[in-house]
Amino acid sequence: MDPAEVTPLPASISLRELLMALGDSLVEVQAAPAGLDVEILGVALLDPEEPPTTQPGELALVIGARGRAAYPALRAAGRDGAAGVVVKLDGPGQTAALSETATEAGVALLSLRSEARWEQVHALARAALDDAQPGHRGEAEESDLFSLAQTTAILTSGIVSIEDAANRVLAYSRSTDSDEIDDLRRRSILGWQGPEAYLAKLRAWGVFQHLHSSDEVISIDSHPELGIRRRLAVAIRSGDRQLGTIWVQEGSTALSERSGQALLGAARVAALHLVRRRRELSEDLTFTRTLLAGLLEGNTGPQPLATHLGFDATRPAAVLGFSYGTAEVVAAAELTHAEVTNLVSVHIAARHRSALVTQVDPRIYVLLPQLPRSIDIDTLRGWGQEITDAVRRHLGLPLRGSVGCVVPTLGDVTESRREADRILDAMLGADVPTAVAALPDIQSEVLVSEVLTLLSGHPEIRDPRLTALVDHDSRHQGSLAETLLTYLNSFGDVRAAAAQLHVHPNTLRYRLRRAEELTGLDLSRPDQRLLAMLQLRLPPGT
Repeated sequence: MDPAEVTPLPASISLRELLMALGDSLVEVQAAPAGLDVEILGVALLDPEEPPTTQPGELALVIGARGRAAYPALRAAGRDGAAGVVVKLDGPGQTAALSETATEAGVALLSLRSEARWEQVHALARAALDDAQPGHRGEAEESDLFSLAQTTAILTSGIVSIEDAANRVLAYSRSTDSDEIDDLRRRSILGWQGPEAYLAKLRAWGVFQHLHSSDEVISIDSHPELGIRRRLAVAIRSGDRQLGTIWVQEGSTALSERSGQALLGAARVAALHLVRRRRELSEDLTFTRTLLAGLLEGNTGPQPLATHLGFDATRPAAVLGFSYGTAEVVAAAELTHAEVTNLVSVHIAARHRSALVTQVDPRIYVLLPQLPRSIDIDTLRGWGQEITDAVRRHLGLPLRGSVGCVVPTLGDVTESRREADRILDAMLGADVPTAVAALPDIQSEVLVSEVLTLLSGHPEIRDPRLTALVDHDSRHQGSLAETLLTYLNSFGDVRAAAAQLHVHPNTLRYRLRRAEELTGLDLSRPDQRLLAMLQLRLPPGT
């Protein structure tokens, strides 16, 4: 390797920070045996014509050696003490073997997307090292906290404020009625100290002591003589350390029955933001979601996410999937994706501390790592039902949920995600009587949905006579195909099918004869009836 190709830089940056700077549009983590906090001191371009050599702490960009050809560079990087290696892959089958080699060598392995240019990742890595000092990291976090406060206000029917450990207000929910806000909240938001008589009562009642030592929600009665309305409060905690407090003031309406549970979830979500603030890493939550999306999509193994968050990857895991309709449905309800995701996050955090939520348009996924080995589908279905009920109640959206199978380890969650997607796909096209389902609940609907998908993608295995019938209806604005499908769905009961179509039974019989005459179908033959029931369920124009 030509020494001129190495870029020595005085600054250092952790692998975690570098990945945040590069983004998942360029690279993905395949292995990180030493964790994501290893320091990167420089960037090296490895010349494929020269023996691979690196310097300690360098990130080596292996140009011109795809897939298996990168093995020598990986081993050399481990020998020389490099921090990591970036390669391009020829195909998904190489990931496991290369990751194993990188783990044995003790170096991180990053895969560069095939369409990306080496000079692009080299320039961005250099820029990240040059700009190692963090800057302007508070704005996104502040927005997240205000959004969380507003979501918590919706769930509790109250007025919310989020404070840090020094009782400074960090974020608060909006209120359109100033008469709902009591004097304590108004003074707190303006940065003033609350009424001393009320603060003295809080100390006397042990409220501050409770918040300092407990995760439980505490209720404080109203005091009209002080102009103070009823409140709930919960500590925001990270381990044994209190990071802040969430307060919910009762307004003109009573707090909702599940306010306590909503507060517990909100406190756990808020803890992520406040820990991030203390670490001065505003990109941390985005980075977590990037690793989560990579794991769910099968592009990244479990190790990077488990290392980043300290998860036990050997414990059971599962995925919940949610679909809240089209963009038009969301717009009609005047909602944003963030509000729906926040509500899901708050509810699931109250049930499972390690839960992670991400959005892969147009669906929302909940990863449930580190599940107890005794967990059952009924419990997970119940959690999903609570979420869909809350979204319908508070946001007016017909959310549908699916429960993926419980898998033995975090590395198997793609199987659970696939099952969750299969269920959601079927629920979108079938009349399912429940808002949340697991595979045993609607296995027939799932299998029929997948058969229809197969028919949709392979016109050559369709009956051309049925295709001609649908085309005839389209040209003549007819309803022969609809009549035939309704008749078949009614098990050949003419009167039931006629009632469903609001026509006379003789009219239905005429249409069936007409369909047979036009197409040559013989409805007395079971195989033709079976194929017709399937093919006529395909969406128009498929």
